Amino acid sequence: VEFDTITINAVTSFCERSADWQKSLQLASVIAQSEMESDMVTYSAAVSSCEKAGELQTALQLLFIITQSCMESSTISSSAAISACEKVGKWETALQLCAMMARSSVDSNVITFNSAISACEKGGTWGQVLKLLNVMVRCKVEYDTVTSNAAASAYEKGGEWKKALNLCSAMAWADIESNTITCSSVMTACQKSGEWEKALQLFCVMEGSEVKLDNISFSAAISACKIGGEWEK
Repeated sequence: VEFDTITINAVTSFCERSADWQKSLQLASVIAQSEMESDMVTYSAAVSSCEKAGELQTALQLLFIITQSCMESSTISSSAAISACEKVGKWETALQLCAMMARSSVDSNVITFNSAISACEKGGTWGQVLKLLNVMVRCKVEYDTVTSNAAASAYEKGGEWKKALNLCSAMAWADIESNTITCSSVMTACQKSGEWEKALQLFCVMEGSEVKLDNISFSAAISACKIGGEWEK
């Protein structure tokens, strides 16, 4: 029975969904060694399989094959490789891939940016997180809750309490749901900057909403009370 590219792509996509990266590579190799024409579906699925398995080096090798084969990298394959970087803490490589996408005119989406931002966040490079957030704005890529959480954490680490508060307003305007991580980070940013009243105001908002309070929220509120001498609060 002779396989064609469509059949191989279907099987590769199935392997991608089950994170069987080794079988995905075998199928990609079958196409490469045969006279069948390779396409981005095959390689994107294989890269995604490697991403799910945390196989960064293999994902990068596949991207290299894509460029050497004169195929254009897709948003899916590039985003998957960046996600693989995030999983293993390789924020420098994630940024390099973002730059490569920009040079190749490959569109970045919120998944691309979230993966790169998470990689930088895990690496403690908050300055890079802020730069990526600015790039998202320039590229008109809309934030989601994951992006907003990373942004709030970056603003908190960088002492940017005004930007943190503006983020809350922007999320409400864009109908993006705030969660405990977002609110706690913004509270902590205000508290660390001596803006204890704003921290307590946000704490009161959290109490009256469906957002759950956690240890970080209470700690920030207690510290804010201490700064403002508002122990009766």
